[in-house]
Amino acid sequence: MMKLFKKMFGTAQGRIIKKYSKFVDQINDYELQYQMLSDDELRQKTEQFKARVQKGETLEHLLPEAYAVVKNACRRMLDTKLEVSGFHQEWDMVPYDVQLIGAIAMFYNSIAEMQTGEGKTLTACLPLYLNALSGKSVHLVTVNDYLAKRDCEWVGSIFRWLGLTTGALTNDTPLDERQQIYQRNIVYGTASEFGFDYLRDHSMIQNKEQLVQRGHFFAIIDEVDSILIDEARTPLIISGPVDQSNQMYDDLKKGVGILVKKQIALCNVWATQARKVLLELGLFNEENIGQELSKEQKKIKEEALFDLWKVFK
Repeated sequence: MMKLFKKMFGTAQGRIIKKYSKFVDQINDYELQYQMLSDDELRQKTEQFKARVQKGETLEHLLPEAYAVVKNACRRMLDTKLEVSGFHQEWDMVPYDVQLIGAIAMFYNSIAEMQTGEGKTLTACLPLYLNALSGKSVHLVTVNDYLAKRDCEWVGSIFRWLGLTTGALTNDTPLDERQQIYQRNIVYGTASEFGFDYLRDHSMIQNKEQLVQRGHFFAIIDEVDSILIDEARTPLIISGPVDQSNQMYDDLKKGVGILVKKQIALCNVWATQARKVLLELGLFNEENIGQELSKEQKKIKEEALFDLWKVFK
């Protein structure tokens, strides 16, 4: 019966993919039209989109046009030489339909699972561009400083070509430069950098002018399982030296040591006495197992067992 229903109506995932495929057709239609525009006319689309958002148009309604602009920008940048992490590389990527589907899923706050080499980095740039049109903060969270800087230089070239600003947060970024970086349209960084800046903003600043982050609107997490599961086991803690310590370790060390020695001695006494009592009652001999004890012997046995319970508790 279930097979029949699936054959008739399809799986939940299949229905979602079918819905997203309609967007893909629209994106490709728009992208074909944009191929007739000049470079300047295509770049002007970014400001036009921003104006439409300011007037109340939703990002969802803009999705096909915005994604088409990014796809066409990628096409125009083919064979462009870029310097990435100290090496010269040529841009050679234009989003395929499967990458467009992944980008649509990301926009709708879904997890898009893609294999290594299928173009996750390029896929992410489409929803990043779309959400940056809102003028609000857009972040890409990655696993290390190298990837944050590399992706900002590599894929960030598309955003810069289209008139958006990008920035990369690394462990080497000075505190006095972070506020300026957060003002950019799209910011790349690691979970720990974003997390520590959030903690500083909510615990150490003296006034609003010292805030570095400008709110939280949209973020894409690369390697989501690693960041939200593996790295989440390590708490982010801000600490530093203080002028005067309030620690009382040195003052209490001697007293605690004496207390521990007395505790050990008392436990030894209880254990020794209890063992002696149980031996006298013959309870360690297998022959006496099940032997009936007098009322007085039962009372002595219970007291001995209670002493042992205190020792091993």
